Amino acid sequence: MDVFVYFSHYLVTLPPPCWTNTAHKHGVKVLGTFIMEWKEGRIMANKLLSTKESAQMYAELLTELAVALGFDGWLINMEVELDVGQIPNLKEFVSHLTQTMHSSLPTSLVIWYDSVTINGDLDWQNQLNDMNKPFFDLCDGIFVNYTWKETYPKESASVAGDRRFDVYMGIDVFGRNTYGGGEWTTNVALDVIKNDDVSAAIFAPGWVYETKQPPDFQTAQNRWWGLVEQSWGISLKYPQALPFYSNFDQGHGHHKSVDGAQVSGTPWNNISSQSFQPFLKFSGDSASDTIQVSVDFKEASYSGGGNITFKGTLDGDAYFKARLFQGQLILGDLPVHFTYSVKSNDSSLLGLLLEFSSAMKDKKSILLASWRNTLLTMNRFSSQFSSVIMPRRVTNAEAAPEWIVQESSIAMGGYTLTEIHAVCYMATPLVTGSQLEPDGPNSSLALSQSEYSAVLGHLNVHMPSQNSDFPPSASWTVGGEYIKWSSGSDGSKKFSVKLIWQLKDGKDSAFPMFNIYVQKLVDPKLTDKMLAEVAEFLGVAEVEAFYISDLILPSATSSLKFIIQVCNFDGASQKLEDSPFLDLQVPGS
Repeated sequence: MDVFVYFSHYLVTLPPPCWTNTAHKHGVKVLGTFIMEWKEGRIMANKLLSTKESAQMYAELLTELAVALGFDGWLINMEVELDVGQIPNLKEFVSHLTQTMHSSLPTSLVIWYDSVTINGDLDWQNQLNDMNKPFFDLCDGIFVNYTWKETYPKESASVAGDRRFDVYMGIDVFGRNTYGGGEWTTNVALDVIKNDDVSAAIFAPGWVYETKQPPDFQTAQNRWWGLVEQSWGISLKYPQALPFYSNFDQGHGHHKSVDGAQVSGTPWNNISSQSFQPFLKFSGDSASDTIQVSVDFKEASYSGGGNITFKGTLDGDAYFKARLFQGQLILGDLPVHFTYSVKSNDSSLLGLLLEFSSAMKDKKSILLASWRNTLLTMNRFSSQFSSVIMPRRVTNAEAAPEWIVQESSIAMGGYTLTEIHAVCYMATPLVTGSQLEPDGPNSSLALSQSEYSAVLGHLNVHMPSQNSDFPPSASWTVGGEYIKWSSGSDGSKKFSVKLIWQLKDGKDSAFPMFNIYVQKLVDPKLTDKMLAEVAEFLGVAEVEAFYISDLILPSATSSLKFIIQVCNFDGASQKLEDSPFLDLQVPGS
C-alpha cells in the first residue's frame, strides 16, 4: 500500500502518532478522516457551509491539525443530503483544503469519498461520473463507493483521463455488496481494478482480526495479505538507500531485547518501534515447505521484540531459501557490509543469498555463507551460486553469547541489489575415524541431522563509512519537567517526570530512537541490604522527550539516575556507561 487512512465515524479522526511514525518509516502516507453523516452530520454541515468564509476557516483548521500532528492529508466524506445552494461552499471547502494542504505540505493528499452529488443528493455513484467529478477536479482523488459493477473501473478511467490513477475503486473486505465478495476473494476485485488501470481502496482489512479468522491471527493475516500481493504485487521496495536496518519488530511483543540481552520480560505495544518488515511468502500450505518461516514474538529476540524463526527438516545437501526483502539498491564501487545475527542449534546454519542485476540484464547470485566449515561450504555451493563468500568477522553478542553476529563484505559496482533471501542448510558432518561428529564447538549428536532450527535476529546493510559514532555524554543537556513526588503508607515513594534532552550545540539530533533506563540508587546508611545498581528498562522514545508516570521507588532509594541510551539508524546502541544521564536526589533521603 502507499496510502493509509485512519478511519472512524467521528467528525474528525486524527491518526495517532505511532501509526504515522511506522507508516512513514515504510514510505506510506497517512490520512485523517473528516466525516459528516446522519442527522447530526446535517446539522454540522449547515454550519460548515453557512458562508464561504466559514468553509475556508474549517479547511484551514484541518490543515493546521495535519501539519501540527505530522500526517499527510484528509479523506473527506460528506454522507449527508444537502441543499443545492450549499454546493458552491462545499466546493470551496474542498478546494481551499486542498490548496492549503499543498501549500503547507506539497506531498499531501486530499481524497473525496463518493457520497453526496453535485445536486446535493446523497447518492453513491460507485464510479467516477458527471455527478461527482466536480469534487474530484478540486482535490487529489476519489474513493469510489464499493458496490460497483465489473465495467465501472474501466468507465471511471475513461472519465478521469490522465488522472486515472487518482480513482480509487473501493472494496469492502467484509463483503457487503462489494464486487467479488471481499473476504478471502478480495483479490477478484483487485484483479479487475488492476486490469482496468485504476487504483484500489481496500476498506476494513481489519476483517481478519475482527472476525477471528482461523487458525490464528498471524497465519490468517499473512494469508490474506498474500492474496493482495499475488494480485497487486509490491509497490514499495527496500532497501533503496543505506544504511538499511531491520530487527523484524512489528511494534509489539512479549519481551524487549537490546544487542542480544533481554532488558524487559513485560508484554508491550508501541507501533512506533516497528522496523522494516520482511517480504515473506506465505503459501498457506504448510505441507509444501520443509521449513516453516514466521515472524516470532515469543522466541527471545536479538533486538526489540521480534525475529524470524525457521523450523523444520532438511535432508542431506538440501537447502531452503526464504525471501526477506525485495530491493532497488544501486551499488557503487565501494564495498558494502552485511551484518546479521543468528541463534541456532549446532546442526543448523543460516546464510544470506543476495541477488543482483545490471543495466545489461546480467544477473548474479551471491551466498553470504555461515561461518563454519569454510572448505566444505565452498565445495558444496560453488556450483549453485555465482559466488560464495565467507564472513570477514564473527563475534558473539557480549551480553548473550548464544547469538552469533556475522559480518561479510561485497563489492558489486554497477549492479542493483534486487533481493535478499535467508538460506537454511545443515552443517556437513566431519568423519574422524569411526566417529561421526557435526562441525563446530559444543556439538551434540543427540540432535537429528535433519532437524533444523534457527533464528534470524537482525540485518544491517551499510557502507564502511557509516559505522555508528555517538556524541559523548557531555555533549547532551538532560533535564526534567513536571516533577512530582508522592509517598505511600509503607514508606515507598512514587515519582513522575517528563525527561527532555538535546545536544548542547543546539543542532537537531539525527538519531532515530532512544532507550530509557533508570537506576534506583540506595544510601547504604538506610539499609543493610546489598543492592546492585541495575539499570531498569523503562521504554523507548523516538523524540527527545519521555514521560514517566508514578514510578515506584523502594523506601531506601536515595537518588535516581535516568539514562538516555542513544540508538542509530543501523541498530547500534551507545554503551550505557557512555550515555547521557540525569541524576535526581530523592527528597528527604
